[in-house]
Amino acid sequence: MAGYVITVAQQKGGSGKTTLAANLAVSLLGRGLSVALIDTDPQGSLGRWFIERMERHGEDDALEFSTSSAWGASYESDKLKKRFDVVIIDTPPKIDSDLRPALRAADLVVVPVASSQVDLWATEGVLDLARREKAPVLVVMNRARPNTRLGAEVAQNAADLGAQVADTQIGNRVAYAETLGQGISVCERSDARPAREELDRLTDEVLRQLG
Repeated sequence: MAGYVITVAQQKGGSGKTTLAANLAVSLLGRGLSVALIDTDPQGSLGRWFIERMERHGEDDALEFSTSSAWGASYESDKLKKRFDVVIIDTPPKIDSDLRPALRAADLVVVPVASSQVDLWATEGVLDLARREKAPVLVVMNRARPNTRLGAEVAQNAADLGAQVADTQIGNRVAYAETLGQGISVCERSDARPAREELDRLTDEVLRQLG
């Protein structure tokens, strides 16, 4: 049985795509699933994270990393999903025709949105392109501050755009930035309990979306 493909996409830079992709990967590993990562972002941040992880933990047969052009994402993911339970594609912060192969290949498009109107405006292009490719979307409120009116408004506006919004919000926590630089996940930090718990809940939601 072929694996699932998750594409992480957002037009606006600094939305936390790579951080979310890396943390979801490790969380899924913790569920006993094998994961392949594809980095189509020329900035290469996911690749830097993977190198740091390899130096810290050594090779892991259940986790593989590759790079691809945006246009090659569909071909690369088709290959990898034959060997891995989940393939996660990290995309560059832009919305154009180059993104379509990664959306077309996706069983689920995860769209991180920070609690700002600017991020929400940027999301409209992703949602429109995903609809054209008939790709299911899960919007994740990222770097969220709890119980703020702006955050609630942005989440409601995202739902008004016709997007499925995750119940779980990812908080604006230092642990995410620290662990990314160390090649690990908040799942692997004993002192990051709130982050671990919210990531665990988000992983549950992602797996339910995948069916």
